[in-house]
Amino acid sequence: MKNKKIVSFWVLISAAIVLILFLTAGQTFSLINYNLAIDLGLQESENEIGKVGIAFAKGFAFGDTIFYIPMLVLGILGLIKGKKWGAFFMFGGLAISVYWPIVHLYTIYIETDAIVLNPDKYISFPIILSLITIYGLWGISYLYKNYT
Repeated sequence: MKNKKIVSFWVLISAAIVLILFLTAGQTFSLINYNLAIDLGLQESENEIGKVGIAFAKGFAFGDTIFYIPMLVLGILGLIKGKKWGAFFMFGGLAISVYWPIVHLYTIYIETDAIVLNPDKYISFPIILSLITIYGLWGISYLYKNYT
């Protein structure tokens, strides 16, 4: 049982690190140069999501940069150090990891006239966003079982 807990712990931490790397590349970088982020395929263009979509994408990027990423980082550091506050920060980060993919999936499929993504994104987004949601739900469950 102890080995299972250790493996689960490192899955939680490792996935959070990967998520932080993706968020930093896609979100934080887009705050510095949104057009270059589009060119690199890290953000959507105005043709795909419109001007309001760009505004919301930048808003999410800002929120992710100042709140979500630091929350995950503090969660990782706190959990590795065995501090209870690490579980609280990680729980918050995981809750966001459930919330935002669901918002984006719903938006993509409810507004098919307003959002015109290339066909590859209609395939990859549901897979990636669903995996992030599942990770968030699993992580919340893991934290509840092991830190409450």
